[in-house]
Amino acid sequence: MEAKLILYLASCLLFLLHPSMANAINYADALEKSILFFEGQRSGKLPSGQRMTWRDNSGLSDGSTDNVDLVGGYYDAGDNVKFGLPMAFTTTMLAWSVLEFGRLMRGELNNAKAAVRWGSDYLLKAATAAPNTLYVQVADPNQDHSCWERPEDMDTSRNVYKITSQNPGSDVAAETAAALAASSLVFKHSDPAYSSKLLHAAMRVFEFADRYRGSYSDSLSSVVCPFYCSYSGYHDELLWGASWLHRASNNVTYMSYIQSNGNLLGAGDDDYSFSWDDKRIGAKILLSKGFLKNKVQGLQLYKAHSDNYICSLVPGTNSFQAQYTPGGLFYKQSASNLQYVTATSFLLVTYAKYLRSTGATVSCGSSVVTSNSLISLAKKQVDYILGQNPSGVSYMVGYGSQYPLRVHHRGSSLPSVHTHPGHISCNDGFQYLHTNSPNPNLLVGAVLGGPDNKDSFSDNRDNYQQAEPATYINAPFVGALAFFAGKPTTG
Repeated sequence: MEAKLILYLASCLLFLLHPSMANAINYADALEKSILFFEGQRSGKLPSGQRMTWRDNSGLSDGSTDNVDLVGGYYDAGDNVKFGLPMAFTTTMLAWSVLEFGRLMRGELNNAKAAVRWGSDYLLKAATAAPNTLYVQVADPNQDHSCWERPEDMDTSRNVYKITSQNPGSDVAAETAAALAASSLVFKHSDPAYSSKLLHAAMRVFEFADRYRGSYSDSLSSVVCPFYCSYSGYHDELLWGASWLHRASNNVTYMSYIQSNGNLLGAGDDDYSFSWDDKRIGAKILLSKGFLKNKVQGLQLYKAHSDNYICSLVPGTNSFQAQYTPGGLFYKQSASNLQYVTATSFLLVTYAKYLRSTGATVSCGSSVVTSNSLISLAKKQVDYILGQNPSGVSYMVGYGSQYPLRVHHRGSSLPSVHTHPGHISCNDGFQYLHTNSPNPNLLVGAVLGGPDNKDSFSDNRDNYQQAEPATYINAPFVGALAFFAGKPTTG
């Protein structure tokens, strides 16, 4: 383990020797931009206060094919599809960011809450349009991905897809319940009537998810796979959804559900990934707060498994098993790796907050890991994304002096409807995809998929694995940035 620790410390030294490392990180600026990004992903009728001004209204008839209103919500990434599972996870993570670190957001708190509400408004429609039904997707991704069009120009099918008692989807339904419950807490004091509506919808959707069990990947495989298949199954979402409902409602029924069903829902598994697909470690850290603060019986397991997760990340511990690039970036997989980095960073600072509030630590065999160690590890990941890396490149568009210019994103890469009001058809748009010219519209705040396991990155629009942004990359990053923006010094 000593050799691994020496290698990790050597990667830290790289930062000190690289000339770009002299620039201090402005976390408040990055926070503002990370929230602004969500305005570039909006679907529906844009509000008068829209700040990403190269965007315009889109998807105004979404839901009409099924005689329901599904206008609004977010496009997940660089395409024009509204996928329910990643959108719900995005909304949950935005809400969790506000709940844990909203007081540190200062002037950006209202913008962050607006980002939450844009998601929760849509999910509320999707959950209440019909009984025992949840609308989980708008648009056929196979058709959408065969075009390169602005969202304002879409002329491919906007079919809607739903789960029902006959065709269940416990994963997407329970994640939607989590999003609605977490959002209800965000608006509990500022808009109690709306908060109550969200919470009651969350309860109904969770009951639906639990009663009619099954994976939406089985019910809707042709349009959700391979795009957002539920590879981890639906048990993790049931645990996650129940955890958020307990936090939002304080209803003992949900705690009883967690204590009775936890092991069946993955509580006993040590999994070291947190993403739109797998919520196990997120649920464990959320539940560990109940044990750390209130010593709730039955939750010790979640603290223990959260500790195991932390030990797996920290170099030098007996349980260390994570992979880092030579430059020190947490590395999970080649496609959109930064989604795991931002989610991990959020969990690190959130767990550090829980530990610090109770004076607790993490035991990794003979090593003791403190909250400060977690914060330092998270800071390195955040700083890497913002430019303190071997290439000196910020992977947040519009932040710093050097960042990618050829983002794999339809609206950003095509001329805005304000500068080119004429329709750009499905096939005509590909000339903009394949050109080497920088994107004409800056998707400010977008965190891209990021570099490979050797810290290499190709600023190429065709390189979607590295150059595509996604809402679920940014959402947890909002919370991590708020944490560091709120610290006394930001160097």
